[in-house]
Amino acid sequence: MALDVRTFGDPVLKSRASPVKNFDDSLEKLVEGMFETMHEHEGAGLAGNQVGRLQRVFVASFEEEDYVFVNPVIEESSEEKETLAEGCLSIPNVPVDIERPAKVRVTGFDVSGAPVEVEAEGHLARIFQHEIDHLDGVLILDRTDRESRKAAMRELRERLVGQTPA
Repeated sequence: MALDVRTFGDPVLKSRASPVKNFDDSLEKLVEGMFETMHEHEGAGLAGNQVGRLQRVFVASFEEEDYVFVNPVIEESSEEKETLAEGCLSIPNVPVDIERPAKVRVTGFDVSGAPVEVEAEGHLARIFQHEIDHLDGVLILDRTDRESRKAAMRELRERLVGQTPA
């Protein structure tokens, strides 16, 4: 069952998620719902906060491979950085440039509690970092430069008052 995606302004998006303690049927159902929601919205990743669950879990899909991380931790990040435009299902149609490490090593657990470790680079590394940011209550608007943030906020305000040109 697809879940509701929380959007900018919802306080749950700025809240830090709590570690998952129980690897049970409810976690499995949450992960299934998150995958369905992510695919329905054509996203690359989705964090617990984005569906109103303050649990440290995210799902991602890249090059036809699905990933689940419960209680994820970035163990290593490259010194090499890349700046690219990122979008977010919780801030739809407002991409902003974000600088992130080009490579990361992420550890955590799968839905059954088995350890998981993935070394990722490029777009996959960016997805993982973006979703872990969500779990820490950090949005892309918090990571971009001041001018990009102001432009994005202006666009969001215009949408809220229905003044966006067609």
